[in-house]
Amino acid sequence: MAVTTERGVIKNPILKGFNPDPCILRVDDMYYIAVSSFEWLPGIRVYRSRDLASWEHFTDLLTDQVDLRGNPKNCSIWAPQLSYSDGLFYLLYTDVKSTKRPFKDAHNYLITASSLEGPWSEPVYLNSSGFDPSLFHDEDGRKWLLNALWDYRITEGNKSSGIVIQEYDPGQRRLVGKPHKLFDCTWLKKTEAPHIYKRGGYYYLITAEGGTGAGHAVTVARSKELLGPYEVDPLNPMLTSRERPELALQCAGHGSLVQTPAGEWYMAHLCTRPVEGQYAILGRETALQQVYWDDAGWLRLTGGGSAPRTEVPAPQGVKVPERTERHIFEDAFDGERLNKTWNTLRILADESWCSQRERPGYLRIRAGESPQSLFRQHMVAIRQTDVRFRAETAFEFAPESYLQMAGLMLYLNEDNYLYAYATHEEGQGKVLRMMRCAADEFALLPVLVPVPDESVQLSVEAEGTNARFYYRAGAGEEDWQPLHGATDIGFLSGGFTGNFIGIAVHDMQQFQGIHADFSHFRYEGRDE
Repeated sequence: MAVTTERGVIKNPILKGFNPDPCILRVDDMYYIAVSSFEWLPGIRVYRSRDLASWEHFTDLLTDQVDLRGNPKNCSIWAPQLSYSDGLFYLLYTDVKSTKRPFKDAHNYLITASSLEGPWSEPVYLNSSGFDPSLFHDEDGRKWLLNALWDYRITEGNKSSGIVIQEYDPGQRRLVGKPHKLFDCTWLKKTEAPHIYKRGGYYYLITAEGGTGAGHAVTVARSKELLGPYEVDPLNPMLTSRERPELALQCAGHGSLVQTPAGEWYMAHLCTRPVEGQYAILGRETALQQVYWDDAGWLRLTGGGSAPRTEVPAPQGVKVPERTERHIFEDAFDGERLNKTWNTLRILADESWCSQRERPGYLRIRAGESPQSLFRQHMVAIRQTDVRFRAETAFEFAPESYLQMAGLMLYLNEDNYLYAYATHEEGQGKVLRMMRCAADEFALLPVLVPVPDESVQLSVEAEGTNARFYYRAGAGEEDWQPLHGATDIGFLSGGFTGNFIGIAVHDMQQFQGIHADFSHFRYEGRDE
């Protein structure tokens, strides 16, 4: 494998596909990034790296500590913050139950562990005044909670009115004293995602502003005193893609900082790569920028300006491998536990509905509720990480009613999905069909293909905003047949998550009354 020069180049995004709201942390010689999961479980995916250039999925931090059943789309687990102090990892997160205006039911929690692999403490409830909680460990040993402040009284625009701070007592495991309004919005407004760093006698407050869309940005302010007042960077915003539609990385914002052992600084931040300049099908991803402190003590991009770059210098001495291989994920379901790459919606995968033990060599999925259920959605899915990809699966399924379905799904949320599935139709027996829900508008596509009562294979090929489904039926080795023509999937974008590719089983006649056995799944990214 070829390598670059002594000082390599990091190519953005470093975490492709749905990996938003990054919080970066270094402990000893290891870097970690925690990202939001929203309604997908296990929650809060954590990646690790020794060089900031090559990242691997390490672990997931939220499992049975949360109950997400019934939470609407784009709610649930928001913006985790990972910190380390006194030999403990501290994880803060928000569990959002509703975003129905003018209110926001957003509950902030804290868990701790001596190792990222656990065991983790029971969650400590903190407050509900806003979201994006962050814990600052001051040099005097005191700990302070920050979060965005939500003000339902604001009648125009976003109701994120600034940042509030309150002391946290780890001995009592609760907040103490009174909350203090630390920072008001700048002209960018929509202030959130606070982090405090202390350097050179200043407390630096890093926030996200401008909303998580095209106007997203990173704002920096500083104060000699923790409780302020804070002065804003005169060149604010420090990082943004706003009003620069030609940039490859859009929606840049929500940043956090890390320092290398050699003293170099980097910022992890959120970004998107809209397909055709419009459709962020991959969701919000994570990128990395090299930064430095100028002579006046303000944070700046190493390359100048405020625009995010697709290539940034790696730390001194890091040799970055020249990676040319495609991203491939394969699962033959030959173990006893579900591969950690998979995610499920609002409920964890367990033996009651998702088993690799009942029939070794297969993943048996017992049917859940409808494809739009917010409670018992029995689907396992992986992130789409490439603009061009192919995915396939094979399964055995014996439906006896049109209310029973199993198949392959492209899924953004309960209002936006595309589903190729086997079912039963009166007088025809087992058939393949397709359904689409786009912006909460449901439609059955003109597809009705009889298939034998044997194993069915389904595949999907996507390129940009177009996807095509194919099938093979029976034991023969015949060529793949088109199930339907090209379908526009631009609607699988928007909101806070990204598109997933999943396998699912549904039974609206009798919950868990039927099952399907999946023999394999394969995803191949085809981006150059």
